[in-house]
Amino acid sequence: MKTSSLIFAAAAVGSANAFVSTNGPIQRPAMMPSTTELYGGSSGYATTKEGKLARVATVKGLLENSEMIFSVPASGLTVSEVQSLRKTLPEGSTISVIKNKLMAKAVEDTEFTSAGESLLKGANMWFFVEEDISGTLSTYKAFLKKSAKLATHPVNGGVMEGVAYDESGIDAISKLPSKLELITRVAGGIKAVPTKLARVVNEPGSKLARAIKLATESNEE
Repeated sequence: MKTSSLIFAAAAVGSANAFVSTNGPIQRPAMMPSTTELYGGSSGYATTKEGKLARVATVKGLLENSEMIFSVPASGLTVSEVQSLRKTLPEGSTISVIKNKLMAKAVEDTEFTSAGESLLKGANMWFFVEEDISGTLSTYKAFLKKSAKLATHPVNGGVMEGVAYDESGIDAISKLPSKLELITRVAGGIKAVPTKLARVVNEPGSKLARAIKLATESNEE
């Protein structure tokens, strides 16, 4: 009887040892980089009426501060890729994946209404650009080259001052000087006027210089 008990106990201990590592701490699988697809179904509060209204209000706020908006395909982008892109955008530019129905609602009664006529197809990630259009487009192109997505994620199109543009139109606009650059140029031109005028007036032999001299001498007499 005792022999049977000892044999049973030994068997139980052996079975337990089969689940215990004899080579130190248990090795856990290494964490893999995030490859979660960016575009997925919403859940929870975002799917409620209140959640959708709040989302539309947020997008309207972005539109109010934007000089231009444009979209790119959202499918095939990962969360980590978009986070990386967002960090490199110029100040005043932001990106967001927005459902087409919500975007259509957000652009109603705004200067971006024409976006609903041709750009709300498929899954879209939207760029909201306050001022630096050229810098934003350049940053996105650099991202495409780095991530090897030039062929799959071109600019769909965009809207500026109530007009919808295709990819080539957006690219052409990005090459124009920004408002800040134009203001700087005008300010520089105005600042240069007094200097140029003084140079002309003081230039030896100039008619204006002679006229001023004669007028001064007449007043002195």
